[in-house]
Amino acid sequence: MTATLVAHALSGGYGHRTLFEGLDLTVAPGDVIGVVGANGAGKSTLLRLLAGVIAPQKGTVSLTPPDAFVGWLPQEHERRPGESVAAHIARRTGCAQATAEMDAAAAALEHPAPRGGPDPADVYAAALERWLVSGAADLEERIPVVLAELGLPVAAHEIDGTMMTSLSGGQAARVGLAALLLSRFDLVLLDEPTNDLDLDGLQRLEAFVQGLRGGAMLVSHDREFLSRCVTGVLELDLAQNSHRLYGGGYDAFLEERATLRRHAREQYDQFAATKADLVSRARTQREWSSQGVRNALRKSPDNDKVRRRAQSESSEKQARKVRQMESRIARLDEVEEPRKEWQLQFSIGSAPRSSTVVSTLSSAVVRQGEFTLGPISVQVSAGERIGITGPNGAGKSTLLRALLGHRPVDEGTAALGASVQIGEIDQARSLFTGPASLAEAVQAQLPEMTPADLRTLLAKFGLRAEHVGRPAAELSPGERTRAALALLQARGVNLLVLDEPTNHLDLPAIEQLEQALESYEGTLLLVTHDRRMLETVRIDRRWHVEEGQLHER
Repeated sequence: MTATLVAHALSGGYGHRTLFEGLDLTVAPGDVIGVVGANGAGKSTLLRLLAGVIAPQKGTVSLTPPDAFVGWLPQEHERRPGESVAAHIARRTGCAQATAEMDAAAAALEHPAPRGGPDPADVYAAALERWLVSGAADLEERIPVVLAELGLPVAAHEIDGTMMTSLSGGQAARVGLAALLLSRFDLVLLDEPTNDLDLDGLQRLEAFVQGLRGGAMLVSHDREFLSRCVTGVLELDLAQNSHRLYGGGYDAFLEERATLRRHAREQYDQFAATKADLVSRARTQREWSSQGVRNALRKSPDNDKVRRRAQSESSEKQARKVRQMESRIARLDEVEEPRKEWQLQFSIGSAPRSSTVVSTLSSAVVRQGEFTLGPISVQVSAGERIGITGPNGAGKSTLLRALLGHRPVDEGTAALGASVQIGEIDQARSLFTGPASLAEAVQAQLPEMTPADLRTLLAKFGLRAEHVGRPAAELSPGERTRAALALLQARGVNLLVLDEPTNHLDLPAIEQLEQALESYEGTLLLVTHDRRMLETVRIDRRWHVEEGQLHER
């Protein structure tokens, strides 16, 4: 079934705050609309409104046909305790809800409806149709096949017993991708589907989106994914309190938006210059007029009526010019100055140079359960910039922990050089996962900083009064990442280690991070699946980790 979603005059936000208003949007079969904007602009709120999860402040959302099967796949930062792989996939595909509705309708067949109520047979027929459309009938048979294709060979008899909490981050990301690939939605709403996916997962996700017959709306900060997949871009501009739908792909959006912003700035500058010139001329004419009156009264004898009349007429002429200038100012079409959006602007604090050899592994082996990394022999020298890629679960994070001395090696040797000052953003953002408040967590890392200076630092990264007192674990992943970036600015480092730094950052923040990396002169270890970042950031060496082995490219 094909479906069309229409939003009319839609306004959304939370509490008394409105994030966007008057939004008109149509998502037809074949449309793939990318939603972009700074963190907090309302992207996830919009998807929830379109999915019917929350009610709009104003406006309407309609579906054609009304019973279309719409899938909303939100970000899930935490895995649900006690949820198995099978239950997770059934919930994310909508099959679990369809099954529950069908079971409830079947139970209702035994109890005749009150007069005037819906016929239980009709309710059951509709529920059965939705259950079939969802793909629930053969979901159990399809799950092991797709999981195996994604490198998760979970046997059919183990799916119900394997808990999501027992999986690594990479494995959980692949289960999430499997749920999407197994879904049969008529229209799908995806919130950050690229987070935590490796390059193979990204390629599979792109193939899925490109092959959709129905429409899709997606929120993503992966620029390459947007460039390859979207047919249009909806920008929610928090700074200008506006929204605009751009036709064409992501690269066309960037070009058109830059042109529009340049024209808006030029129009305002022209208006401001014209107004300033008229105001200045009016002020000058007013001063001349006032000076003329004073001179006439001071210099003219009382009986010199002719001269006084001439000077009076001259002053009146100046006054008319002033009124003309003021009238021209009033007739100017007011042009509002484009407001500057908040931007994350930072640099990475530098420390004195470390020893020439920063870190070494010699025939190093690290074992974690059934997984083995190594043997690996490698040296990191001062000033090197190393990009690290590889599939999820291949051992990239384990390699970093061994290089930094966070994880003892089981065989071989590992050594960290002298005077190495490490600045690290790990994949789990582990410095900000405990019960301590954000202020306390940062203070523990920067004990020499005063509370006032600490709040000022965090405010530069968009973390204000409402954030600093909250438990760090309650912050969004994007907020925790910005807190980690704040530490990098405040502390001097000569070895910078970034493990998936773009996860949960908005596009402007990613670009600011890339600029900061360009000016950073120390040693860099960068693990990322962001293809645009790998192209943008200057890299000297490339390491690829796969199946516990390191290959230099």
